[in-house]
Amino acid sequence: MENKAHALAAGIFVVALAALLMVLAGWLTRERGLRDTYEISTRETITGLQPQAPVKLRGVDVGKVSKIGFDTKVPGNVLLRLEVDEDVKLTKDTFATLSYQGITGLAFIQLSDHGKPAPQLVPNDDAPPRIPLEQGFMSKLETKGEVILEQVEQVTTRMNRLLNDENQKRFTAALASLDGAAGSAKQLAERLDNSVQKQLDPTLAHARNTLKSVDQAADEVAKTAAEFDRTAKRLNEKDGPLDKLGQGTDSLAGAAERFSITTLPRLNRTAEEAGRTLRQVRRTVNDLGDNPQQLIYGEGKPEPGPGEPGFRAPGGPR
Repeated sequence: MENKAHALAAGIFVVALAALLMVLAGWLTRERGLRDTYEISTRETITGLQPQAPVKLRGVDVGKVSKIGFDTKVPGNVLLRLEVDEDVKLTKDTFATLSYQGITGLAFIQLSDHGKPAPQLVPNDDAPPRIPLEQGFMSKLETKGEVILEQVEQVTTRMNRLLNDENQKRFTAALASLDGAAGSAKQLAERLDNSVQKQLDPTLAHARNTLKSVDQAADEVAKTAAEFDRTAKRLNEKDGPLDKLGQGTDSLAGAAERFSITTLPRLNRTAEEAGRTLRQVRRTVNDLGDNPQQLIYGEGKPEPGPGEPGFRAPGGPR
């Protein structure tokens, strides 16, 4: 009886634990809010993508993959059904890519757009709107990898043809020829160096002499510049020649100013008086030329003489 009691207790515990696990699983997998259904139809390989895989919009979880199958409308295409949160609004510019999580290799759907304004997709459970699936990084790498491998294979084939036994012998002979040419070039360079050195020695000696002459001339120029500097300082000293010349210039300017203020007006007045006097003398001379009798009779009219009209004898009747 005791063994049966222990078995019954163990059975009850197992049943209770199984029920608890089922409740926990249901709670963890419960739906959180309402979701809209979208579809993806593609011919791309979706290796690593499983049902319940997350759907992300710019890295944020917004839903899951509810179903993976084949598209009955487009033979050969894989059909993915997505459930996306109702508050996430997708547009006709939205596209999907297949991305992978770290080193696990598990795939998920990444949603994005090109940033262009576009009308929103209208959810419809009977005919869900479809989102295009563009090539992701791995798909592009796979496509480009085939081209790269073909190019590498072509390069390898060409290298094998280039490095065959016959060409290797030619390369060896060419390297030997280059080695000999390098030795000859070295000897020629040494000869040229010696020849040029012999020709350059006299030129260098002449150049040194020329430099010495230039240095001497530079010393003379420096001495002359020093003398010029001292002369300029003496000229610019206070009470020096330039200062005295400036003072003399100032005195001359003052004398000219005094002449223009005092003497010149007097000279102008004297000249005007002399002009008036000359004009009076000129009029007097003109009058004397016209009537010389003015020197005897004055400025009045002369009395008529005998035989002249109007003559009257002195003492006669008037």
